[in-house]
This record gives sequence, structure tokens and C-alpha cells, in this order.
Amino acid sequence: MKKVEAIIKPFKLDDVKEALSEIGIYGMTVTEVNGYGRQKGHKEIYRGAEYVVDFVPKIKVEIVVSDERVDETIETVRNAANSGKIGDGKIFISPVEQVIRVRTGETGIEAL
Repeated sequence: MKKVEAIIKPFKLDDVKEALSEIGIYGMTVTEVNGYGRQKGHKEIYRGAEYVVDFVPKIKVEIVVSDERVDETIETVRNAANSGKIGDGKIFISPVEQVIRVRTGETGIEAL
């Protein structure tokens, strides 16, 4: 099993969720996060004064999938989150050793 973590622009969340549903992936965890990459934030003007916004609001989507579905999941998220502009985000893949469903005690793939 693998955990797919995607850091995306907030307005792309619905697109990613719908695209994952279309391929049969329904479970995910979504967190509001702040950060920056190469863009290093941006400047805004408010009431005539310039402010540096160091951290940009993003959404982190976490999905655990079987090894067989990793490539399909990555491609689906990448296509759905892509706006073609700087700051579209990143996707990270990590191994997952074990999953346990709290309610039933099921483990492994059955727990997903």
C-alpha cells in the first residue's frame, strides 16, 4: 500500500475529488495547509500598502491505495489539479506498512 499526498490549489479540490470518484477512489483526508515552494509567496496591495504574503494557502489531500492503483491515482490527481500555472502543487508517495479499520478490526487492503 502507498499513501499519496497531494498539495494542491484550494479551488482545484472539487475537481480532484470528482476525478478520484470517477476511478472508484472515495476515501481521502483533506487538510487546509499553508506553505510555499519556488514562488516564495507573493506581494499584495491592501489600502495602498504593500504586504508580503510569505505562505500561500493550499490543500493537502491524503489517499491510501493499493500498490496496483498508485500510478492511476497519481495521474488522476495530476490531471485534475493542473491549471498550467506556477504553484499547482506537488505529489508525494510514501509506503504504508499497515492499515487497521477501527470499527471492525479489518487490516490491510480490506480496511481501505
